[in-house]
Amino acid sequence: MSKPKPIMRGQMPMAKPNNLGNTVKRVGSYMKEYKWLLVIVFIAIISSALANVIGISFLQVIIDDYLEPLIGNYNETLMRGFVTVIGVMALIYFTGALSTYIFQRVMLHVSTKTLYKIRIDLFTKMEALPIKYYDTNTHGDLMSHYTNDIDTLREVLSNGVANFISAMITVVGVFAMMIYFSWELTIIVLLMLFLMLFAVATIGGKSAGYFVQQQQHLGKVNGYIEEMIEGQKVIKVFSRQEQVVEDFKVYNEELRENATKANTFANILMPVMGNLSYILYAIVAMTGGVFAIYERLTLGTVVAFLQFTRTFSQPIAQLSQQLNAVLTALAGAERIFKVIDHDPEEDEGHITLVPVQVDDHGEITEVTESTGVFAWKELKQDDTPTYTLVRGNVVFNEVVFGYEPDETVLKGISLYAKPGQKIAFVGSTGAGKTTITNLINRFYDVPAGNISYDGIEINKIKKSDLRRSLSMVLQDTHLFTGTVMENIRYGRLDATDEEVYAAAQLANADSFIQLLPEGYETVLTSDGGNLSQGQRQLLAIARAAIADAPVLILDEATSSIDTRTEALIQKGMDRLMKGKTSFIIAHRLSTVRNADAIMVLEQGEIIERGNHDQLIEEKGKYYQLSAGMFELS
Repeated sequence: MSKPKPIMRGQMPMAKPNNLGNTVKRVGSYMKEYKWLLVIVFIAIISSALANVIGISFLQVIIDDYLEPLIGNYNETLMRGFVTVIGVMALIYFTGALSTYIFQRVMLHVSTKTLYKIRIDLFTKMEALPIKYYDTNTHGDLMSHYTNDIDTLREVLSNGVANFISAMITVVGVFAMMIYFSWELTIIVLLMLFLMLFAVATIGGKSAGYFVQQQQHLGKVNGYIEEMIEGQKVIKVFSRQEQVVEDFKVYNEELRENATKANTFANILMPVMGNLSYILYAIVAMTGGVFAIYERLTLGTVVAFLQFTRTFSQPIAQLSQQLNAVLTALAGAERIFKVIDHDPEEDEGHITLVPVQVDDHGEITEVTESTGVFAWKELKQDDTPTYTLVRGNVVFNEVVFGYEPDETVLKGISLYAKPGQKIAFVGSTGAGKTTITNLINRFYDVPAGNISYDGIEINKIKKSDLRRSLSMVLQDTHLFTGTVMENIRYGRLDATDEEVYAAAQLANADSFIQLLPEGYETVLTSDGGNLSQGQRQLLAIARAAIADAPVLILDEATSSIDTRTEALIQKGMDRLMKGKTSFIIAHRLSTVRNADAIMVLEQGEIIERGNHDQLIEEKGKYYQLSAGMFELS
């Protein structure tokens, strides 16, 4: 079976941590606030590890000083001492258990707080990223930061780090005690340790590589699943279920293959380490037994050393087991930090949008409350403000633009829209109509030419203020989870209920809203899945109406509305556009014929311009598109 080509653009970055030290420092910087809690964790880890080591060393005392003398020779004093030592040993192990509980509980608290801050930084940065970033990265990859990457980091922070440190301290402590009891037996343990480390390096190294690929393919699978779920209607309309399943099998097989290899090596590592530890235990037991027979070591020393041997191999195996989890988590953290470090949307603008009042003499005064009248505010060098009334005068001057450096979409576009004018764009798909509206919003900046708004170059206006002066209705309507009232009010959050009702009536959405189960309080979910496409479009128009911005952009705003519904809302649309500079992209003749100026675009150039009657008289491209047709496509 051939490998299907990904439908969505963008590739998931390699999940291999390129800068391990820097990533660890970045994670640590989020935990600085909890340094005293981490001190408690560290003390508790040391206490837990030392309790285990000291508890084992008591075996030598118990056997040599109490059990051997008591065999066949009961002594009440020795028995009381034996009971006391057992009690002390129990207290030590209890302290170790309590310390383990403390460091795990506190570390869980620290890890959840740390991930809380990382999520906030990640989401905040994503809100600041330019539209281009979302155009070049799949939704599945972006969501994997919040699921796969943060989940693996959570597991390592809450358990892995503490266990890793505990294992390290245990290894050091046990090794010191082993040398103290018998340096000869310690040499045997070290020789076997080198064999264990070789196994970890060989098997663990291969496992780590496959875990990296597993994370990569997991992101692809998630992205594909998300896209297919969003496109279910299209899939069913074209009966592509079988093809979708077959393509998914290919992605899923790649994930299965890498996951199998990764976990195969990871799973055989523990049995290998376990068997090597059993061999080591047997060798030490035989050697220690010989030493005990020849009285080079006491029986208690041999027993304690055997327990140290077992304890020594366990944390070594634990460290190797944590290796893949740590690599995966750090790879995920690096992917997260790569997004956080990504350059935000640039905004060199300094001119702001403010509400104003205009007196009878034309004097402009800035106010705090909304008046429905706005001005562009610019501070001079001496901080003296100057105001320019927002009228909606938009001019394109020789604008050249392409989404990619080697791709030119607009080729020297020049046009103007006077305040209150309706400007329509028609032309075939890919001619550059939507690109023009993207540039007005500064979703992208132009490399050549310029765009001015009320005589001000738009790159001097702060992007947030520029966009507040625009209302936009897109072809693909997006509704948020919430009530109908909240979705309309999204256009202006301080709007009153009465203003929401008025906006809905203007868009002719009020009639169908009243028929919903809870009216304006009906909760919409799944992007308004319980509404028809036309109803969703009407809500989007109402949302634009309540924003009451001086410039209105309608990008195929009535494409999802049938002709009967379109006729009903045409008057509402006219009321919405009254007094506003409007840019209309539409295929329907009825939508554009009343425009003050119609621009016909072809391959990024304006080839005709004029009103409907003028363009019909010229009998050019517009005439060909409109003759005998209701749609201009």
